[in-house]
Amino acid sequence: MSLPLIIGHRGAAARAPENTLAGLRMAKRLGVSWIEVDVQITRDGCPILIHDARLERTTDGHGLVGDHALAEIAALDAGSRFAREFRGEKVPRLEEAVAVLSELALAAIFELKGPPGRGSETARATLAVLRRLWPARLPIMLSSSDEAALAAVQDEASSIARALIVKTVPADWLERIERLGCAALHAGERALDAATVAKVAARLPLGAYTVNQPERAAELIEWGIAAVFTDYPDVILSAVGHGIGGPAEAGLPGRKIR
Repeated sequence: MSLPLIIGHRGAAARAPENTLAGLRMAKRLGVSWIEVDVQITRDGCPILIHDARLERTTDGHGLVGDHALAEIAALDAGSRFAREFRGEKVPRLEEAVAVLSELALAAIFELKGPPGRGSETARATLAVLRRLWPARLPIMLSSSDEAALAAVQDEASSIARALIVKTVPADWLERIERLGCAALHAGERALDAATVAKVAARLPLGAYTVNQPERAAELIEWGIAAVFTDYPDVILSAVGHGIGGPAEAGLPGRKIR
């Protein structure tokens, strides 16, 4: 699968609340053609967009995502902690996100983030929605650091491209990729160097997360990275288009994402 060079991380996570419909629309306005979002399942098995295992950082809720039913999570505010103008933004169901992505013609990478022991269940719930609703005209990829989730996708929908997520590229990366039938490897940018990028890129596309500095993006691109995931797609797109410096300096307003 051919990935674009710049992918909006959790939508456009420094410009709008992450993993929300507002974030998807913001990413489109900022010029990306692909976004990455996170999928977890509720206590009653509904796939929703949220990154953390807990609710506190991005919503006005408390406790573990997997301990709450969909109706409880649907009542939460997922916008106010980002900025007042996003008050009332909700944690979207995967169905809602797919509808907006189709409307915006945005391709997507869905990161499967099931809690321990629920990776396969998360994958199956996600696939059930995508089979019904994902538009055939748009590319799609499923990614995860949970090998059980990736194995479930491989068993049930092997035609969907998959990516293994790692913090640092391990010695057995190729063995794991081949066993899971993955089309790409996504690695934390902080541990990447030129030799590692060259080694992986010789075999398959390597994506780097999360790249928020134009100078670092330029370095990774020079080394041969296939894609960078960024909270600031406007800044990085400008940097790639204009060269580093000038309008691409990173000191634009926004939120630091962790």
